[in-house]
Amino acid sequence: MLKIANLQVAYGHIEALKGVTLEVPRGSIVSIIGANGAGKSTLLNTLSGLVTPRGGEILFEGKPLPKEAYRIVQMGIVQVPEGRKIFPGLTVRENLVMGGYVLPSSRLLKERLEQMYQLFPRLWERRDQQGGTLSGGEQQMLAICRGLMADPKVLLLDEPSLGLAPILVNEIFQLILKIHSMGVTVLLVEQNARKALSICDYAYVLETGSVTFQGTGEELLCNEQISEAYLGKTVDKEAAG
Repeated sequence: MLKIANLQVAYGHIEALKGVTLEVPRGSIVSIIGANGAGKSTLLNTLSGLVTPRGGEILFEGKPLPKEAYRIVQMGIVQVPEGRKIFPGLTVRENLVMGGYVLPSSRLLKERLEQMYQLFPRLWERRDQQGGTLSGGEQQMLAICRGLMADPKVLLLDEPSLGLAPILVNEIFQLILKIHSMGVTVLLVEQNARKALSICDYAYVLETGSVTFQGTGEELLCNEQISEAYLGKTVDKEAAG
C-alpha cells in the first residue's frame, strides 16, 4: 500500500534519513522505534509533505506521492503529530470539524462526528469544552480522532503515548487497536518500544537515519540487541528459544 525506497532527507549538511526503505502493507500496523534524533519524525513529516526529500521514492497505492500536503491528505494519508497540536481555543467539536475539512459533504461530516463520539464518548461529553482545558490524555484522544475525521486510509501516529501516565498509555494503545479493527492501516512511531512491538504486525528500527533491524514485532521483542537497547533488559535466550 505504502512503499518507501531509498528515501534521503537532509537539513543542510545534516543527513536525517540515509536511504530508508520500508513498506506498510494494507490493513497492517507497522511500528518504527528508535532513539531521539533517529529520524522517526522526519520520516512521518516527509510522508505528510511537510519535508521535501533529497532523493528516493514514495509510492502510495502504486502512485508517486504528491508534493502538496493537502493533496496527500486527500489521497488518504493523515498524520497525528507529536505533541497533539490541537487548537486549544476551539471547542472539541470545532477541533473535530477542522479535521474533516476534506470531506465532500456535510452529511459525511456529521456521520464522522458521530463515529468519533462513539469511539471515544468523553469527546461527546466535552464537545462544547475548549480543547485547551482537556487533560493530556483527552487531548491526545482528540488529536487522534481529529485525524480520523478525514477518513484516512493510512494513519500516521507520532509518539501518541508521549508524556502520558501508564494507565492512559494503555488506553491509547487500546484505541490504536480499535482503529486498526475499523480497517485503518497504521504507521506508528513510538518511543515505548515494548508497547509498539507488542501490537504491530511488522517493525523497523531507525538509528541515525538508517534502518538497522526489521522483523515482526515478536521477532524484535525477542532480539537481544533490541532488548538491551530499547526494552531495558537482556533476553533470556533459553526462554526466547
